[in-house]
Amino acid sequence: MIQVDNLKKIYDGNLVLDLPGFEIPMGQSFGLVGNNGAGKTTFFSLLLDLIEPSQGFIKNNEVIVNKNEDWKSFTTAFLDDSFLIGYLTCEEYFYFLGELRNQTKQQIDEFLQNYADFFNNEILGKNKYIRDLSKGNQKKVGIIGTLIGNPKVIVLDEPFANLDPTTQIRLKKILRNIADTKQTTLLVSSHDLNHTFEISDRIVCFEKGKIIKDINTKEYSFEELTAFFDVVV
Repeated sequence: MIQVDNLKKIYDGNLVLDLPGFEIPMGQSFGLVGNNGAGKTTFFSLLLDLIEPSQGFIKNNEVIVNKNEDWKSFTTAFLDDSFLIGYLTCEEYFYFLGELRNQTKQQIDEFLQNYADFFNNEILGKNKYIRDLSKGNQKKVGIIGTLIGNPKVIVLDEPFANLDPTTQIRLKKILRNIADTKQTTLLVSSHDLNHTFEISDRIVCFEKGKIIKDINTKEYSFEELTAFFDVVV
């Protein structure tokens, strides 16, 4: 479970994130939406201890993330290409992640075969450095890298951006399959309401650093969400 308690982030005297408190249960597929500057990336950066909170804290399975690093053993994330290692080939990068997560090369090879369609013969066996891949293919590498080792928590920022329509559809299926197991807490931030709605059990809307809507997607239609978003934000 992820718990947010009186979380605030202030930049240059401006309050950019103000979350009194909420919880994300274990196994929930959690979608985070909002306009540019709404606070989505700030929240993920706090969740991953990339920046310090000005007040309050986030707990990841009972671990306060900015006080203890134990959460790193069961949490993976891909926010942008800074999470990649550009001078490695794709296979080297996957093997490196595998080592960190106690996976053998054989286990990684078998794991990667599950994503052959998603890679579309553009990733494996090409002997290309990650830095030389297209933005879309770099994203494919980063996303699949987060799935190695059966993490309990996966955090993805704008996973559908820079992907062609076929790859977006394949990615939705991958993420929905993860969500359906209820074994992994999946957090996805995206500008794409449609994709996010389809893969999420719950959607939270941020605006100006605050929660303005928190919905269960099984009880709320996509049309209601878009209508609300159009009016309010």
